Amino acid sequence: MSKPKVFVTRRIPDAGIDLLAQTAEVTVNPEDRTLSRAELLAAVADCQGVIGLLTERIDAEFFDAAPQLKGYANYAVGYDNIDVAEATRRAIPVSNTPGVLTDATAECAWALLFAAARRVVEADRVMRSGDWQGWGPLQFLGQGVRGKTLGIVGAGRIGTAMALMSRGFDMPVLYTSSSGRRNAVLEDRLDARLVPFETLLAEADFISIHAPLTPDTRHLFNAAAFARMKPTACLVNTSRGPVIKEDDLVQALKDGVIAGAGLDVFEREPAMADGLAGLENAVVLPHIGSATIESRTDMATLAARNMLAMLAGQRPETCLNPDLFAAPAGRTWT
Repeated sequence: MSKPKVFVTRRIPDAGIDLLAQTAEVTVNPEDRTLSRAELLAAVADCQGVIGLLTERIDAEFFDAAPQLKGYANYAVGYDNIDVAEATRRAIPVSNTPGVLTDATAECAWALLFAAARRVVEADRVMRSGDWQGWGPLQFLGQGVRGKTLGIVGAGRIGTAMALMSRGFDMPVLYTSSSGRRNAVLEDRLDARLVPFETLLAEADFISIHAPLTPDTRHLFNAAAFARMKPTACLVNTSRGPVIKEDDLVQALKDGVIAGAGLDVFEREPAMADGLAGLENAVVLPHIGSATIESRTDMATLAARNMLAMLAGQRPETCLNPDLFAAPAGRTWT
């Protein structure tokens, strides 16, 4: 019996590839780049499984190009690149990789917060340039962190982890909830307060975005939102770029409407908005939130386990359309 064919759209850590190869015939994109749309559709034509990235759009056209597909595994926790409703309509299970990158992304948010608050990148650049003339009392004055108010927009797994890491800095914590549900962990451990978005904007000294990209959160942070923030505030985003209207952020940073920003994601990745790269009060990273050896490896093995389950007609561990498996006893989707 021939092995099912699985295509991986860009190389992931070997632990995931090796796990897949025990059961499947695995082909990996040989080049370390995002495939063009045409290349992607051609590559999946005879595949039963695909593991892909946020950079690929998984929609009706994709499913049409892969008529033998039994499952798609996203190598990411976010899944705004997937038309889950269309996958469900076609009885194709899809999955993501939540949980295993929580701490890594929360730590990255803190790295951005400190870098923006204390002007780390700007100071590093001056030191490397050879232009530093020696210590001065007014050089690179930034924002202190201890005792300042932290605002969490999107208190899910990563937002909760990021907030919990504030305990050593005695920071009051505010958080928002699109569903209105309270976060018992944050309230019990940090005495955090659930507040309206407008209140968080006005009161927080540091705002960290952890909300998924939805129609409601697209451009949630725009010129009007920046105008409500403190002029000393810093904004951090490790969620999805389009949650911020990037052109408005550039203007707000230029005009001193807010003090700084730390960004790991961008509205039109891999491009940045015009003017952003030249701003000293912006720290910009190339989407490295989950980039630890441990997290990326765990993502690879979770995606592989999800794929193997789908190929076997079983529910994957982190299924995005679990209703597919609410079938009569003994039935599997193939």
